This record gives sequence, C-alpha cells and structure tokens, in this order.
Amino acid sequence: MAEVPLHVIHLNQDDPRKCTARAMETRGHAELHHHPRQAPKRGILLNPQSGTLQGPGDNTLLHRGGSIVALDCSWKSLDSAIKEVSRHTRLGGRTLPVLLAANPVSWGKPGRLTTAEALCASVIISGRWDQGRKIIEPFAFGNEFLNLNSNPLEAYSNAKTNAELAAMQWEFFDEPDSTNN
Repeated sequence: MAEVPLHVIHLNQDDPRKCTARAMETRGHAELHHHPRQAPKRGILLNPQSGTLQGPGDNTLLHRGGSIVALDCSWKSLDSAIKEVSRHTRLGGRTLPVLLAANPVSWGKPGRLTTAEALCASVIISGRWDQGRKIIEPFAFGNEFLNLNSNPLEAYSNAKTNAELAAMQWEFFDEPDSTNN
C-alpha cells in the first residue's frame, strides 16, 4: 500500500526544540507549510473539533492520492487556528478516535497528541502500519505511544465502517457523560 502524503500547517506557536512537526520534516516524513493556502487541496485535515471521525470512509480518498494534513499550533490557540485554516482550505475535517498521548507534556491524556502522534495514528487507522511506525519510532516516546495504544489502533485499523469505529472506541476508553453537557 502506497504511503499517504503528509503535510503540516505549522503556525510557529511552540518550543522549536519540542516540535515534532519540524522533526518530521527534517526526517522527510512530512512537508511543512506556514500558511493554510499552501496546504494540499485534496485530503483530510486532522481537526480535534470536527466531530467527524477519520475511518474507513476516508480510505478511498487516501488511496487515490489524497493527503493527510495536520495543524501544528498551541492547544491554547486551537479555536482561532482552526477558524483561520477553515477560511483558507476546503479539506474535510476529521477527528481521530480516542487515543492516549505518550509525549512527556501530555502523557496519558486522551486526545492530547503531538503532531507526530496524530499523523502516526492517522496513517495506521488507514491501514499503513509501516508508515506509522516510521513516523513515530525516532521519537523518545514513539514506542511508548504504539504500546500504550496497541489494542485500540489494531481495532481502529480493522474497522469496516465509521459507525463501527465510533462505537468501538468506547470498548477501550470511558465514554464521556453526555448528561453533563
């Protein structure tokens, strides 16, 4: 299976020494863009606020050369960054199913993934395990990320439908209580 082209809209809001997107670019695993207009036109945008899970329904687009685009910004300015990107791109927003972060800043927190963790998970969910391992293993927390999420990632990558994937994430993690919203 061909590798998916990976791109990152990089907004320079983090510590350059801890930036996984820059490290991915250095290793040739992703292409960085400093403005949303430079991002590819076909593909999906990893957006933790989109409400639509990435899953089997996206595989046709990815098999036909669509890209996976991540947004690298501070979690504190995510809302404004998403609005800015949405104004300049028509990429379909996708949220990853629940996974645990293994990076030192957010270890064990559901969904608080680095750009490298998110792109790794995204390509694995699309069935590209080799590409996912190649992305994440150079990082000190890379193997921990794969070990911490091994069962969910295996299940997510084998889901037949997005509905099946949406339901199965609650087999691994506690479902949020909707009565408190």
